[in-house]
Amino acid sequence: MAAYSKYLTVRHSAIAGASAAACALLCLLNKRRAAAQHGKRSGKQALQNNEKEGKKERAMVDRVFIARICRILKIMVPRTLCKETGYLLLIAVMLVVRTYCDIWMIQNGTVIESAIIGRSRKDFKKYLFNFIAAMPAISLVNNFLKYGLNELKLCFRVRLTRYLYEEYLKAYTYYKMGNLDNRIANPDQLLTQDVEKFCNSVVDLYSNLSKPFLDIVLYIFKLTSAIGAQGPASMMAYLIISGFFLTRLRRPIGKMTIIEQKYEGEYRYVNSRLITNSEEIAFYNGNLREKQTIHKTFRKLVEHLHNFILFRFSMGFIDTIIAKYLATVVGYLVVSRPFLNLSDPRHQNSTHAELLEDYYQSGRMLLRMSQALGRIVLAGREMTRLAGFTARITELMQVLKDLNSGKYQRTMVSQEKDADQQQALPLIPGSGEIINTDNLIKFDHVPLVTPNGDVLIQDLNFEVRSGANVLICGPNGCGKSSLFRVLGELWPLFGGRLTKPVRGKLFYVPQRPYMTLGTLRDQVIYPDTLEDQRRKGISDQVLKDYLDNVQLGQILEREGGWDSVQDWMDVLSGGEKQRMAMARLFYHKPQFAILDECTSAVSVDVEGYIYSHCRKVGITLFTVSHRKSLWKHHDFYLHMDGRGNYEFKKITEDTVEFGS
Repeated sequence: MAAYSKYLTVRHSAIAGASAAACALLCLLNKRRAAAQHGKRSGKQALQNNEKEGKKERAMVDRVFIARICRILKIMVPRTLCKETGYLLLIAVMLVVRTYCDIWMIQNGTVIESAIIGRSRKDFKKYLFNFIAAMPAISLVNNFLKYGLNELKLCFRVRLTRYLYEEYLKAYTYYKMGNLDNRIANPDQLLTQDVEKFCNSVVDLYSNLSKPFLDIVLYIFKLTSAIGAQGPASMMAYLIISGFFLTRLRRPIGKMTIIEQKYEGEYRYVNSRLITNSEEIAFYNGNLREKQTIHKTFRKLVEHLHNFILFRFSMGFIDTIIAKYLATVVGYLVVSRPFLNLSDPRHQNSTHAELLEDYYQSGRMLLRMSQALGRIVLAGREMTRLAGFTARITELMQVLKDLNSGKYQRTMVSQEKDADQQQALPLIPGSGEIINTDNLIKFDHVPLVTPNGDVLIQDLNFEVRSGANVLICGPNGCGKSSLFRVLGELWPLFGGRLTKPVRGKLFYVPQRPYMTLGTLRDQVIYPDTLEDQRRKGISDQVLKDYLDNVQLGQILEREGGWDSVQDWMDVLSGGEKQRMAMARLFYHKPQFAILDECTSAVSVDVEGYIYSHCRKVGITLFTVSHRKSLWKHHDFYLHMDGRGNYEFKKITEDTVEFGS
């Protein structure tokens, strides 16, 4: 044992420690490689999806990244003179002042130490009091810098969020992104978390790059006069070489960041989906099945995060050696040259105290310079991660731009069909023509096609003028709701000509009406605001009459008046929500209204009054219903058989009514 202790000298201990660290690193890399291979074996489909993502996503620090971030910066800093520019200047000034404070503290600290070594009580008190007097100013500079950084993050987030929501909530883009286009699965994740992380990363990178660059420039100027130009030049050469090397190694970080945010979005989605559909899941007793889905999604996220941690561990090991310890070694080699060279004219006549003071001052400046170089090298890691967020935000912006210009990408069913059918009906989204005309709805050779290319009816032709109610019937999946989506311009036209009123003169009432956040008044006038109601000259008494017409007058007193705020989706029953939707219809008075099973929870007498009142005020109805009692309120019927055929006929005494 004594022989072993003698053998274990300092040098051998260092070798043993390095060997142990290398072995640990190799074990972790092998574990990561094994986890990756296990992920590949987990399913061929998953592998194909990942390959598609790999081809689609590109997140590296290159020209594409520079072009992307410049495009986003034009949104976040729209003008030369704006609030964001002010904060950028404030941060820049504070960084300069802080660097000069650092230089002053190095010089003042060196003088204090020299006074202690030289046993000069007078100089010690003088420079110590100088330091105490400067503390409030230095602290103020540091906190002004933090204030500017936090305000700039918030300003960037406000600008980018407003821009994205302007595009996202333009017309029906929010609907198209989730129902027509399949490029982005979780826009809520991108619009909230990814935007915040991107803005924080941009501002942090601005601070983490500009401060070290400024430090390097000032320290080079100071050190050149102290130890010559060769020292700072050696450090800069080391920065360039190590920076290129580490940037090459960090390339996977951008792609891994994109995948991380994608998995985070999927995990959020399955949890929100459980909350949204909790009642249906509870009736099915599906908690165990949902738990499996959530655990599977979470496991996929955890496996990726684990691999990401292992990769960052291995990169951190290399980063620390290259950007910290080797930079310190280079610093020692540089600062020692004029002191170890006995023929150097600068120190031939210097005393021991002067040598010590010069070494401390030069050494600390060089140490700060090497630390600044290390921060720039390590900032490359954050830049690679920023490239991942930039790729996701840019993709969102591109998808929003495409959707607002009428373009979307989706896997088409027709691509798998035979060539003859494709020649008979070429599926080109947006190839149809929409003509806006009042008091008329006309389908002229319009194919009824779903966004993924599934043809429901090849050639739809009929015409309805104001005053002629139409009853639409047919089995489930025949195209009733699809017809309304085309009519409401939610789905693109694949051909033909559609004549209809503008969007504001066509109203849709679904089976499960939407209740907005807000007051009881807001439920009746939605999507109008109180200002819109007053502009139209409609009083609260008229709104009360609308509620009385659908037998909801008592709800005004029950809920505490028009300004009462409740969770109306839970407070109102199914029948009350349907009647509230009809009161909303009376308020807006459109030329045409689409009623999609919207009176299924309403009694027959109330239903009859609603239809009579609509005819009285001039609202023409398209109704989907299976009730025989509604046939008498309609003039035409449109029957779809679900096999691509339809018939549009006038309802007469000889018409055979079907339904329940």
